[in-house]
Parts: sequence; C-alpha cells; structure tokens
Amino acid sequence: MEVNNNNDNRTMKISVMVECGNDGSYSCYSTAPIGDYGLVDGDGKTVAQAKEDFLKAIEECRKAYPDDERYRNLTFEYRYDLRSLFNDFSHLDVSDIAKRAGINPSLMRQYMSGEKTADEQTYECLSACIEQIKAERCAELR
Repeated sequence: MEVNNNNDNRTMKISVMVECGNDGSYSCYSTAPIGDYGLVDGDGKTVAQAKEDFLKAIEECRKAYPDDERYRNLTFEYRYDLRSLFNDFSHLDVSDIAKRAGINPSLMRQYMSGEKTADEQTYECLSACIEQIKAERCAELR
C-alpha cells in the first residue's frame, strides 16, 4: 500500500491481485489490509464482474465506517495472472503477444487454458512485452 500526499488530500494506492481460479471464476483481492478489514475481495464469472464485486465491498466498508479516512481517496493498481489479463483485455491477441515475447503461441494457449503454468521467466518476458506495447500505444496517442 502506497500513500501519496497531494496538498491536504491523502491518496492511498491499493494493490489488487486479479486471478483466475481452477473453476474458471475470477477473484480480485487487496494484497494488504485496508482499514480494519483484512483483505477485501470480490468474485465473478469474468474479471469485470470480480472488479465490480470488489468495488462494492470497498463501498460497504465506507458505509460501515463513514468517518474512517482510511476508506477515502483510494486508487487501485490491478495486477493480473495471465488468464485474468487476457479476459479483461480481450482485444489483445494472445498469439501475437506470445510471438512478440518470444514464446511459442501453442504453449501460450496452454498457459491460457490453465493446462500449464508459466514460470517466473515467462512472466517477466510477457510483462516486458506488454510494457513495450503500452509504451508504443502511448507514443501513438501523443
């Protein structure tokens, strides 16, 4: 959890993990406690539904503790496992990203189906590739 002080408004950046379960459902949860709650979480059949459920849980915390500043001015940084990433950003072409990252597209599809699990080095390659794509898109918008 990171705290940013902007004038008198304190903003807290909450890290939220988004994962696909073995049953194909998705879960979002804070990676650190928020206020008096342990980990706040949300679930759904899609990443969008899990995020919506997570945000409803945050709103319930705000309603339960209306005077508690720890539930105000929150921003969220979502971190995804592979299946969740491509569910939330379905416009991304899995095979194209695999090729750009130097990963066999067939193996990437096995990661996506949950048949195989990517190792840390594979995640790092994919992360670097996605950051590169992000930088390219941002440059296009300038």
